[in-house]
Amino acid sequence: MQQLTEQQILVYAPNAAAASNGKKISQKGGFVKLQRSQDDTFYMGECTGSGKSNYITSADYIDAAAPVFRCSCPSRQFPCKHSIALLYEMLAQKEFTVCEIPEDIIKKREKKQARDAKANGEEQPQKELTEEEKQKAQKKAASAAKASKNAKIKKLQKQLEGLDLTEKMIMDLMSAGLGTMAGAALSTYQQLAKQLGDYYLLGPQKLCNRLIIEITAFQKDGNDAHYDAAIDVLEKLWSLTKKSRQYINDKLENDDAALDDTILYEELGGAWKLSELEAIGKCKKNVNLAQLAFWVSYDEAAKQYTDTGCWADLESGEISMTYNYRPIKSLKYIKQEDSVFGVAQVPSAAYYPGEGNLRIRWEGATIRDYQKEDFQALRAHAVTSIKQEAKAIKNYLKNAMSQPMLIKLVAFERIGKAQEGYVLVDTEGTTILLGDMLGMEETTTRLALLPDSKLLEGQVLLALFYYNRENNRLQAQPLSIITEDMVVRMLY
Repeated sequence: MQQLTEQQILVYAPNAAAASNGKKISQKGGFVKLQRSQDDTFYMGECTGSGKSNYITSADYIDAAAPVFRCSCPSRQFPCKHSIALLYEMLAQKEFTVCEIPEDIIKKREKKQARDAKANGEEQPQKELTEEEKQKAQKKAASAAKASKNAKIKKLQKQLEGLDLTEKMIMDLMSAGLGTMAGAALSTYQQLAKQLGDYYLLGPQKLCNRLIIEITAFQKDGNDAHYDAAIDVLEKLWSLTKKSRQYINDKLENDDAALDDTILYEELGGAWKLSELEAIGKCKKNVNLAQLAFWVSYDEAAKQYTDTGCWADLESGEISMTYNYRPIKSLKYIKQEDSVFGVAQVPSAAYYPGEGNLRIRWEGATIRDYQKEDFQALRAHAVTSIKQEAKAIKNYLKNAMSQPMLIKLVAFERIGKAQEGYVLVDTEGTTILLGDMLGMEETTTRLALLPDSKLLEGQVLLALFYYNRENNRLQAQPLSIITEDMVVRMLY
């Protein structure tokens, strides 16, 4: 029988309610029949429900890392509570009678395997074509490739036009001052921000909206933090505009529409496909990732929630990020991510272009419990000298195109209270003030709530480094503490 943990079931569930309802169905004996295939790749149950007929729900484990759930109920949730209930039956080691895999499931498997093979570029057996048919197919493929390239070139040209508008706006603001955005002029900038969407510039559009939000807030409360944030946004918008203009001009001059290993594509508003990332070599096989922190934030400029996961590669120690974007207008269609307490065994992971803590994505993973060796691996990857790391961190944070944070594993001698607040002392005696980055959930005060003072001595900290404008210094926000036998998460 497939080995499951409740953590895995919670990952599969579309939300907490589905998980809770599924568990109740299992506990109350909602299934009248349970079956599984001889090879343990297919599980099926007949479950009572509110309809006239019982619901048939199944879990297909032909790909153990990405099981497929099906159910005859009318629910729009996926997987539904009946599918989750079936998993709880498996977790409880209920008795499943052996059955043959249904014919319709076998056909669905064959179709899925064909789709996956096509997506991976694998050749499929085809009937022998006549010479005429081959020529027609070649012409059709060439025509489609040409049309696709022309469409991409036109998009680049349109983006270049939009960058002209953006540059003019920036130059006007730099000449007249950010204060001129207020009052009656604000509607003009709002209209411009909206217009950038027509030029396929969703990234600059989001920055414009953020600039408007910060200036509007500054006009209301006079808080310099909003004005400083507006300057940061304007600086990034200017840098993005200059670099993007050069990038697009080079592409057009060379008649090149292919995707490149550059962060500019996404910053302009492009959305990478996994197959595209793999095509440019941004892929790593058989990765073991431990999630060390998780949080949910809301971006007013983009009108969306973001579920952020912070993961450490057990082999390399590299810290990567997962982002699940949930626009306000699509909340009911996009599942909210949740914390993962364990190690994700990922067959193939795709990394986004960029520097620092790269974004990472994958399809299908198996979650296993932590082992003692995992904690040892995490601790072994921790940096021991903040002094040696500080210059590189500061240079990264100074880059207008970079994220405002850099997350690292840091070995520390102790964490204690000083006059300014909590301070971390590394293994060389160098100190750094701990604090909470603006916009992040507060975690530093939670150090006082730790159940054992030994957690603040001789351990490893998952630290979020950021530059604090108020005191003009580099600080670190504590996210998790890694000991020899556990991960203590302060942001989960």
